[in-house]
Amino acid sequence: MIEAERRLLANALLDVSNQRFVLLSESCIPLFNFSTIYNYLIGSKQTFVDSYDLPGPVGRGRFTHRMLPYIGIEHWRKGSQWFEMDRELAIEVISDRTYFPLFQRFCKSSCYGDKHYLPTFVSMKFWNKNSNRSLTWVDWSRGGSHPAWFIRTDVNVDFLERLRHGTVCVYNGYITDICYLFARKFLPNALDSLLRVAPKVMQFN
Repeated sequence: MIEAERRLLANALLDVSNQRFVLLSESCIPLFNFSTIYNYLIGSKQTFVDSYDLPGPVGRGRFTHRMLPYIGIEHWRKGSQWFEMDRELAIEVISDRTYFPLFQRFCKSSCYGDKHYLPTFVSMKFWNKNSNRSLTWVDWSRGGSHPAWFIRTDVNVDFLERLRHGTVCVYNGYITDICYLFARKFLPNALDSLLRVAPKVMQFN
């Protein structure tokens, strides 16, 4: 997965006008209109790579000492695979010849590279310009190894407004309630409800 992400970044970097890079899935939806999302990303002084230290079997438990001396357990991080980064960081990611090969060789089986490589790499090398949060909202409240899916009956104005403004975070040093620009996982049968409700909420332009 991380090799595919690097290839996507490398291809996107070929267009010199691309300054911000967002990884989304087919089950993601936008929570704001284009101009709001564009201005939020272009105006940000930070990147948005989710990265945190997690004790236990699904966090530090996935670390292998075979990555020493380049990566120690104190460096090991976990995070969402859905990232946003600027051009400078994207170039660093595709140019990495030190840490990426270690993940290729040693992060296998129960170690998921897409959940650990970027969070670890960014935390070690570019922590001072990273927000340590994702811009993609996901619901893990139901438990299990996968986040919740949403269907057409879940989609209404109140639900979307909660995703848009139900969290407080820091953006460019200021407190804001615009913390997520995207959300997942939405099934295809939610599309009709989204098309009906979204124009009222998101003011598409």
